[in-house]
Amino acid sequence: MTVAILKESHHAETRAAMVPEHVAKLTALGARVEVEAGLGATCGHADEEYAAAGAAVRTDRAAMLAAADVILQVRKPSLSDAGLMREGAVFIGLLDPFQSPELIQALAARGLSAISMEMVPRSTRAQKMDVLSSQASLAGYASVIVAAAQSGKIFPMMMTPAGTIKPVKVFIIGAGVAGLQAIATAKRLGAKVEAFDTRPVVEEQVKSLGAKFVKIDVGETGQTADGYAKPLTEEQIQLQREGMTRVCAESDVVITTAQVFGRRAPILLTSSMLDAMRPGSVVVDLAVESGGNVEGVVPDQITDRNGVKIVGIANLPGRVPVHASQMYSSNITALLAEFWDKEAKALKLNLEDDILKSCLVTHGGKIVNEKLAALQT
Repeated sequence: MTVAILKESHHAETRAAMVPEHVAKLTALGARVEVEAGLGATCGHADEEYAAAGAAVRTDRAAMLAAADVILQVRKPSLSDAGLMREGAVFIGLLDPFQSPELIQALAARGLSAISMEMVPRSTRAQKMDVLSSQASLAGYASVIVAAAQSGKIFPMMMTPAGTIKPVKVFIIGAGVAGLQAIATAKRLGAKVEAFDTRPVVEEQVKSLGAKFVKIDVGETGQTADGYAKPLTEEQIQLQREGMTRVCAESDVVITTAQVFGRRAPILLTSSMLDAMRPGSVVVDLAVESGGNVEGVVPDQITDRNGVKIVGIANLPGRVPVHASQMYSSNITALLAEFWDKEAKALKLNLEDDILKSCLVTHGGKIVNEKLAALQT
C-alpha cells in the first residue's frame, strides 16, 4: 500500500503532515511511503532525512496523487488536487468540513474516503489521535510568546536599583486546552494571570496552574459530551461581556480562545470593551480563523485601536513548526496504526468503529457523516 505525504500548498502553512521519525514507523508496518520533495523544508527536515527513514522522495505531485492509496496532508486539499486522486483512495487531514461544502461534495463524488482529523472523538482510546488538542496546546503557548513580543512591558516582577517593576496582568478567556497552556506559559514568564470560562468545572484546573478564576454569573452553562463549552445564549453572552469589561480594563494582555467546532467563533470583546482598555495593551485572538472573538480583528494582521494592539495572527501552531509537525505527525501515525492490518500490510477502514464513525466524512461515493450530509440538502 502506497502512502503519499504531500507538501502543503497553503502559502502560510509551515507544518508538515509527517516527520522522518514516523515515516520510519510506517515503513516498518510494510507501507510504501512517498514524500513530496521539500515536505519538511519549513519545519527543519531535509529530503535526505525522509529518504534515510525509508521514503521515496518525489517531485511529480500529480503522479503521486494519482497512484496513492492513502494521502496525508495537514490542511484540506484543493479541488484540483482532489480531482487527481484515484477512486477508493483515503485522504486524511484537517478538512474544515463545515466550511468546505464544495470540497466535501467533490471528495464524495470522486469516491474518496476522507477522514477529517478535527472530528476525531475526544475519547480515551482516541486521545493519541487528537490533533485539535495537540495543536491547540501549541497555539496557547505561541499566543503568550506573541503577546510578550508585542507588549512594551516585561512579564515578570523585577526589583532593581531603579525601582520595582510590577508583573503584567494577563487575562485569558477560555480555559480549554489552548487556554490552560496559555495560563501555564504566562505564569512561567512571571505574569499575574486571571482566567474565565463558562464551564465552572475548569475552575480547579485554572487554580492548579496558579491563576485566579474570574467568576461571572451567566446562568446555567456546561460542556458537551466531548468536553467543549456549550454555546451561550445572546443574553448570557451579554452578561459575560459586562463581567469581562472590568477585568479587561485592568489587564495588560488579553488572550481569547473561545471556539465552537463547526460554527463561527463567538464575539467576546466588543468595540466598547476594547475602548475601556488602556493604551499599550495587547489582545491576541486565537479564534481569528473561525471568525474571531474580537470585534474588528483582521486575519493575519496586527491592528491598532486607540493604542490597543489587536493581534489576528492565524495558524499560531505554525509559528512553532518543528514541534507542531512532530505532534501532528504523531497523531496521524497513531490513527494509521490503529486501523492498519499487519497481515495485509494495508489500511483497513472498519466502518463500525466508533472513532471512524466520528471522523470519516465521505466513503463509497457518499457523504457518510449525518451532520454534513444534512447541510448538503
